[in-house]
Amino acid sequence: MKSMNDVLGVIMGGGKGTRLHPLTQMRSKPAVPIAGKYRLIDIPISNCINSGIYRVAVLTQFNSVSLHRHISQTYNFDVFHTGWVQIWAAEQTPQSADWYQGTADAVRKQLFEIQATGAEYVLILAGDHLYRMDYHEMAEFHWEKNADITVAVQPVARGEASRFGLLKVEADGHITSFVEKPKDPEVQKRYVSRDDPERPFLGSMGIYIFKTKVLAELLTYHLRHDDFGGDIIPESIQSHEVYGFNFDGYWEDIGTIRSFYETNLKLTSSEPPFNFYDVKAPIYTHARFLPGSTVEDSALQNVLLAEGCRIRRAEITHSVIGLRSQIAEGTVVKDSIVMGADYYDAGKPGGNLPIGIGRNCRIESAILDKNVRIGDGVQILPFPRGHKDVDGGLYYVRDGIVVIAKDTEIPTGTRIAPE
Repeated sequence: MKSMNDVLGVIMGGGKGTRLHPLTQMRSKPAVPIAGKYRLIDIPISNCINSGIYRVAVLTQFNSVSLHRHISQTYNFDVFHTGWVQIWAAEQTPQSADWYQGTADAVRKQLFEIQATGAEYVLILAGDHLYRMDYHEMAEFHWEKNADITVAVQPVARGEASRFGLLKVEADGHITSFVEKPKDPEVQKRYVSRDDPERPFLGSMGIYIFKTKVLAELLTYHLRHDDFGGDIIPESIQSHEVYGFNFDGYWEDIGTIRSFYETNLKLTSSEPPFNFYDVKAPIYTHARFLPGSTVEDSALQNVLLAEGCRIRRAEITHSVIGLRSQIAEGTVVKDSIVMGADYYDAGKPGGNLPIGIGRNCRIESAILDKNVRIGDGVQILPFPRGHKDVDGGLYYVRDGIVVIAKDTEIPTGTRIAPE
């Protein structure tokens, strides 16, 4: 009998994450905080644990210290459990002195470690998506079809077809062809896989299950193919049994500042599209043992508030307020993400200002990364969507969103606004 004990989870630790810069200025993309207290890497690892996959490898190479620290402090099984979450960092070997050149190349360079686990199947995952999936259902489908490769696919709206790699999936789930981001409507017509006029296409989610032997053969044979989505999967469709596993739940690729911003703010609604309160399939993260947040004479509306915060006579609407956030009196925060802090100043600021947001500030349509220090009377006002990118000394603008990078200090009285 096949079981989830036969499956090894392999999570891509991310490249430079340039589209999420400056949030990736000091950390890898999967280490970026989300929803006030989690990190993106918590999503796929939690999905693995909840699906019964207890052997998980995270492949890392860029700005990885923060990610390594988080994983080592969070995912430790007890001595009576055979599971583990390991870091497999890029390394020089007698066979290769290069960095990972892509998703497939990263796995290729770790084939020895993969085969050493004895796992019969390998589940390949991205480290920067927000979704909840029971991988056991996907594995059962893979075993039932006796597939060499199974690709998780989701419905794609007609207007979004040019943004996705589309797969032609037959009624039995068999994938017969692939096209990358087709813009020609005539080409798109050949990839209709669903009887749904609104969402007629199926796109890859970047989630794959391989037979380990097949994975090793493909990566060894196709030495110049560096990515799964662009190289390995399209090539395999012609030579192997490749199937599509349908997933129609919430799934979001956190690939840009705009998608990161909008995805976080959607979590502040009374019925968010992604539920962090699921009792049967929780999202795990580092246990910090922080006190409850205190809110003094303040007005909060549609706010996702993490623990360890202190808010004094402030007004906050439609915002995410992260761990250990300090917001002083008279301040207004609107449509913003405040990531909070890694530590408390304990009365001795490490800079000229204490960590947090000072008095009488106005913060709108902004992302404040961890450990920022905002002086009194600072104004950060909305930029129009589509505004040209700005790389300022104290701030950045990405698609109209002001981003204050980690550990930045904004002097008292500073005004950040469109010219």
